[in-house]
Amino acid sequence: MKMSVTLETKKNSILPRVAAGDETAVAECLDRYGNLVWALARQLTPRREDAEDAVQEIFMEIWQNAGRYDAAKSAESTFITLIARRRLIDRLRKIYRRPAVQSIEDTFETAPNVFESHLYTKIQARQAVKAMKTLRPEQREMMILNIYDGMSHGEISERLNVPLGTVKTHIRRGFQRVRETLGRTAPRDQYATV
Repeated sequence: MKMSVTLETKKNSILPRVAAGDETAVAECLDRYGNLVWALARQLTPRREDAEDAVQEIFMEIWQNAGRYDAAKSAESTFITLIARRRLIDRLRKIYRRPAVQSIEDTFETAPNVFESHLYTKIQARQAVKAMKTLRPEQREMMILNIYDGMSHGEISERLNVPLGTVKTHIRRGFQRVRETLGRTAPRDQYATV
């Protein structure tokens, strides 16, 4: 029984015909194993374009190595899967070994201007301090304890002997007021989007 399966497998084998230069066998190979190779490529490559390139490379390698296929050692699909996986793993190693290269123009276009960013931060800080001065004294005190001293609402409540709900309300409304004030005074130039 095993002998007849091996003979039947040899009759249906495409790779020996590919190795012999049979052009119809190449088309049959693509038809029969194209989905298998594509599924492996999509699974092991980061982008669709990379998978398309990988599939082409894999079939080139399959055709170049078709003469090495031995039906007595493995099924044709196993041989093809091994070639595909080996090629895909090689591609992944190459991708991850390659340093990320960026052009000088891209670097300068995307790199933030530290001076402008620092200047904008200073402007925002001054505006925030100015906005906090418009708050009621108890709101300002609670916000300062929360922001600068890092105290929780519960700690502020205990320290000032004020109900927790009142502390939360004062801080929430204080932040809302500061945001509204900053929204009205925010500069409308290029720094507004930084």
